[in-house]
Amino acid sequence: MRHQCGVVVLLMNERYFDDLKVGDRFGSELLEVEEKELIEFAHKFDPQMFHLDRKSAERTIFKGLIASGWHTAAMTMRLFVQTLNFAEGVIGLGIDELRWPNTVRAGDMLRVETEIVHLRPSRSKPHYGIIKVRNITINQRGEIVQTMLGAAMVPRRSAN
Repeated sequence: MRHQCGVVVLLMNERYFDDLKVGDRFGSELLEVEEKELIEFAHKFDPQMFHLDRKSAERTIFKGLIASGWHTAAMTMRLFVQTLNFAEGVIGLGIDELRWPNTVRAGDMLRVETEIVHLRPSRSKPHYGIIKVRNITINQRGEIVQTMLGAAMVPRRSAN
């Protein structure tokens, strides 16, 4: 099935909290960073010259146009959600240790490596579990462009 935003939504192999164990690792597909989207995101959410205009960006410390870190975070979220494909979705509870050690540029190919670092049933919502994940976003050169530790609530198959 294709969602209205053009993303293919997988209806099979949906994951639940019960399907995970600490140490599980998942790798995403590749996502190409397009210059048009980089600039559009910046116009809406991070209007700084090194995100908006190629010529102006060449005169900055970055020596060229770069993606906003927030755009990198959004692309990471897309790849994470598509890869783990949680039934009923994933509800973010917070992000710790968000870092952007390298810039993202138009034409970069990004992938996300996810590791499950902690699991526990929700104490207040028995039909959900709480997961902690470490996401590392990497470009085509093997450079880490984002790291984060996130907590989320995901559905359980059953509330045992």
